Amino acid sequence: MTPKETALALMDAALKAADPYLAVKRNLGIEGNHLVVSGEMFPVRGRIYLLAFGKAACSMARAVVDPLGERIEGGVIITKYGYAENCPGLGRLKVIEAGHPVPDENSILAGKLGLELAEKVGENDILLVLISGGGSALFLLPERGITLEDKIRTNELLLKSGAKIYEINTVRKHISAVKGGKLAKRVRGTVISLILSDVVGDPLEAIASGPTVKDPTTFGDAFRILRLYGVWEKLPESVKRHIELGLEGKAEETLKEDLPNVHNFIVGSNTLACESALAKAKELGYNALLLTTTLEGEAREIALAIGSVVQEIARYDRPIPKPTVLIAGGEWTVTIEGKAGLGGPNQEFALSIARKIAGLNAVVLAVDTDGTDGPTDAAGGIVGGKTLGLLREAGIDVEEALRRHDAYPALERVGALLKIGPTGTNVNSLVVAVIPKERWHVHYPSKGERGC
Repeated sequence: MTPKETALALMDAALKAADPYLAVKRNLGIEGNHLVVSGEMFPVRGRIYLLAFGKAACSMARAVVDPLGERIEGGVIITKYGYAENCPGLGRLKVIEAGHPVPDENSILAGKLGLELAEKVGENDILLVLISGGGSALFLLPERGITLEDKIRTNELLLKSGAKIYEINTVRKHISAVKGGKLAKRVRGTVISLILSDVVGDPLEAIASGPTVKDPTTFGDAFRILRLYGVWEKLPESVKRHIELGLEGKAEETLKEDLPNVHNFIVGSNTLACESALAKAKELGYNALLLTTTLEGEAREIALAIGSVVQEIARYDRPIPKPTVLIAGGEWTVTIEGKAGLGGPNQEFALSIARKIAGLNAVVLAVDTDGTDGPTDAAGGIVGGKTLGLLREAGIDVEEALRRHDAYPALERVGALLKIGPTGTNVNSLVVAVIPKERWHVHYPSKGERGC
């Protein structure tokens, strides 16, 4: 197996571990009158209801319906427009498509139906909640008096303000009737949430804004953030009024304690995907190292850092001897100022690291696990020691392409784009570096030479 084939095999192993259907199937079963969830037993004394929201909602729901079938009394499935084609055979479950990343009226309808379902669950009943990426926009219910337009406007102001994502989520939770554990507060019976994490580090309260998880933040925190980033005076009046009521203790706070009837399980994540790739690498006989699952930063810069480690291994067999596989997961970004070309964070990562590994016998793959990197049909890129020479031979100025954030056409020109199509999952991004035992001398490829 060539280094390129190895990198692709490890990517496939990671994606399989993150498959929503398989993730739920691995963690959910039925034994007699008990549900078995990640090894824990839950007695079934009454009815079972199902609420699923997110881009993977249909696949996750099918993994519940397959073993439970007619035991499911009813429920609601909410997913992104165009994703309902993954929902056949879900029987009495109502399927709704809604807006993402910008919510719409169907998102609010989904929130209303989800809250109604939660309040319908009796003391002896079970509510299975399936959460995946996109849940914040798809499952939405603003607090009373706040319109959809007010909610969207508040989100836009926060996104443009420079606030960090956890700060934005703090505000979102405090103007929502279902986020920040408020959904769980409405359920009298048992709540079992199966969660596919799309957040670096898997903080439960951040995934889809934590509808079934306690929230450590307060109205005071939301107010401080809005003032800090200069957003407060620009807010819709309805949002300002609700937060003021919260500061006065006249509006419902988010959930602040662990509820004994609520159980949250992460069934799929970047961590699990990386660990699966790690196991596959060891199975193939490589000295494998999982560097991190919380890698964040500017794509082109962290690519140089990872490339430095690849270079050290290729030349000096340290910190781990060849043959080596390095794996890293997380979410990297691209900061755009002015007009940009075509590409995405993983394509920019690949183009940047090609400079650092030039002439080495190594292959590096960077992929967005949902199959779409930026506004393109590529999931990322796969490059090797020959790639920089091929780019130069093709007349491409790599530094200029990086400056213009125009990685897609550069990688396409030398056959280094990674196109895998929609995967049905989303657990952030993945980097795989393969450094075989054989060493190369530094050289650039001759005319007509192609590949990694």
